[in-house]
Amino acid sequence: MTAPYAVVVPTIGRPELNACLAALAASRGPAPRHVVVVDDRPLSDCTPLDLTVPAALRDRLTVLPGCGNGPAAARNTGWRAVREPWVVFLDDDTVPGRSWAAELAADLDSAAPGVAAVQGRIVVPLPGGRRPTDWERTTAGLADARWITADLACRRAALVAVGGFDERFRRAFREDADLALRLIGAGWELTRGHRSTAHPVRAADPWVSLRAQAGNADDALMVRLHGRDWWERAGAERGRLRRHAAVTAAGLAAVVLPLFGARRAAGAAACAWLVGTAEFALARILPGPRAAAEISAMLRTSALIPPAAVRHRLLGALRHRNAPPWSAATAPVRPADAPAAELQG
Repeated sequence: MTAPYAVVVPTIGRPELNACLAALAASRGPAPRHVVVVDDRPLSDCTPLDLTVPAALRDRLTVLPGCGNGPAAARNTGWRAVREPWVVFLDDDTVPGRSWAAELAADLDSAAPGVAAVQGRIVVPLPGGRRPTDWERTTAGLADARWITADLACRRAALVAVGGFDERFRRAFREDADLALRLIGAGWELTRGHRSTAHPVRAADPWVSLRAQAGNADDALMVRLHGRDWWERAGAERGRLRRHAAVTAAGLAAVVLPLFGARRAAGAAACAWLVGTAEFALARILPGPRAAAEISAMLRTSALIPPAAVRHRLLGALRHRNAPPWSAATAPVRPADAPAAELQG
């Protein structure tokens, strides 16, 4: 028997949302009983949401306000508004496959009672005829990531048990790993299913990698909540923060040491900064298309990313210094987690 499910799609108004909904409606297999689109644009954006609802979803789609509180809060708003035993979270820039609904039904029907979540298989289409850019390679990493909410089916009872997503994660980063670790810590199991969802590479400006360094603040929160070994337990990459810290320290030393007359030491520090920055830039340039625009962007951002990463990590550690470690015994279960009245289309 096919398990009933709802779909929750947080959105910040990306134009890809309509393609996501169209693919969901066209997918072969049991349809979701409810589809909740959570409009997470800031309250200052009062323009109507650019939304084209497919005919197959018009009797079951609801739009709820997210008030710009971030994807974790938006997903909480969505799953707390439905009562189906399974809730499938989709990103607004994903494209479910043609047989996605049928494959999802098989994934859910085969899930043992102790399974809290079943992850979909993410496919990132890359351009042919050339090497991928740095941003395209970053997006392609989603295909191997564990427990990402681009396509994640969660048992509602498990979400209730751990209090849902932690809304202190304001960006689309680490809120999924945090949820996975809390579910595992509470005794649940997470598995990978067989359904397939495409995640095309979004267009991005040359500074996207610099803005992404804000996620280092979320890493600081993860350390506070789950300990310093959370990377291994979540199957996440450690990144280059230690190298970034060394390069940043060398750059600061090159500027400060001359003030104390230590010019030779300052020169050595400057050389260390230059070598570290060059190594980072080459590591990003060599695998890519090596086009002039790409090389220019990599050179500029490679000099700015290390101090930005360190700054965000320090600010995150300061902001979350009093966050208590998570414990299954103290998992919050709030009245809002109780099943809501059934949504009307």
